[in-house]
Amino acid sequence: MTQTEVYEVVQENTLLNASFWANIALAGVAILLFVYMGRNVEDPRAQLIWVATLMVPLVSIASYTGLASGLTISFLEMPSGHALAGEEVLTMWGRYLTWTLSTPMILLALGLLAGTNLTKLFTIITADIAMCVTGLAAALTTSSYGLRWFWYFISCTFFLVVLYVLLVEWPKDAEAADTAEIFNLLKILTVVLWFGYPIFWALGAEGLAVLDVAITSWAYSFLDIGAKYVFAFLLLRWVAANEHVIANQPAIIGTGSPRDPGTGTPADD
Repeated sequence: MTQTEVYEVVQENTLLNASFWANIALAGVAILLFVYMGRNVEDPRAQLIWVATLMVPLVSIASYTGLASGLTISFLEMPSGHALAGEEVLTMWGRYLTWTLSTPMILLALGLLAGTNLTKLFTIITADIAMCVTGLAAALTTSSYGLRWFWYFISCTFFLVVLYVLLVEWPKDAEAADTAEIFNLLKILTVVLWFGYPIFWALGAEGLAVLDVAITSWAYSFLDIGAKYVFAFLLLRWVAANEHVIANQPAIIGTGSPRDPGTGTPADD
């Protein structure tokens, strides 16, 4: 189908089209609100948290515009074994681009809030990007129904790495950084909502086809609202009111524990 034909299909499906435009409107409001909330932030680390958080609705408004215009939507014929085998199913592959670009920003902001080191930050962001890319591979694979699910389980494996850092490593860092209260709230919000994405993929047209495309799209849109805009609002409100806590963290994100003074090799005279 041509892009114009895809656009017309989206326009004719009122429920599907509304799931896109609702998020475009919310992303626009969020951008203006977050710019206002961060207007007085001065500490460099707090500013970086604010910029990373602001990038989330900026990416989202571009992504959802791509979906609404039919630019990042395709119709793919489902392979043998799929509930809709032989049928062309609307695939919103543009959502994976959104997640690949926006979720690392969410994790960057969370990592900076927790005062983590560079190793953990690199690990979780790399695993997150791999999770999104392999999820895209699952959605686009039409040669084999089994391979679609194999890609899905690879994506879930990367998700487990993200969960480990979020639930095991970063809470200890946040405790040391004196940001545990707000971090734990955002951690729970993130983990609970992020679990919804693989669940709805499995239930949607790309997986078991229990839910139709429009319902799946609204499920993703509601998850995005909570995982992005609500998350960002709570984080920025706390940072604006507690900038001094962020400012007291080390200026440079290290790669490990501080070196014990006196254990190094003396320099030659």
